Amino acid sequence: MQDVENLKHLVDYGVIALLIVMSFIAVFFFIERIIFYKRIDVKSYKTKKSLDVALTKHLTIIGTIASNAPYIGLLGTVLAIMLTFMTMGSGGDIDASKIMESLALALKATAVGLVVAIISMVLYNILSRFAEVLESQYETTEV
Repeated sequence: MQDVENLKHLVDYGVIALLIVMSFIAVFFFIERIIFYKRIDVKSYKTKKSLDVALTKHLTIIGTIASNAPYIGLLGTVLAIMLTFMTMGSGGDIDASKIMESLALALKATAVGLVVAIISMVLYNILSRFAEVLESQYETTEV
C-alpha cells in the first residue's frame, strides 16, 4: 500500500514538475524573442526568407508546448486515477472520502496542463503577430 502511495506521488509531482519546466521554457523563449524583435533591423536582411527564419526561430518550441501541455496533464491524471483504482482493488479498509480526495487531486495535473497550454498559446500568438508586423515592415522598405 505504501509503495502505491509513493508511486502516486511520484507520478503526480513528476508530471506537474514537467509542466512547470515546460512553462519556464515557454516564458524564457518568449522573453528572448521579444528582446530580439525590439532590437532587429529588418533592413539588414537580404531576403524575406532569411528574415522569416530569424523571426520564427523558437516559435515552434512554444507552439509545441502549447499543444502538448494538456496531453501531458491528462496523462498525469490518468496515471493517478489508475493508481487510485489499484489502491481500491488491493482491498483493505476502503474509505469513500479518501477515494474522492485521491480522484480530485488527480485532476490537478490536467488543470496545470491547461494553464500551461493557455499561457503558451497566448505567448505564441503575441510573437506570431510581432513577426507578421516585422515582415510587413520589411516588405514596405523593399519597395
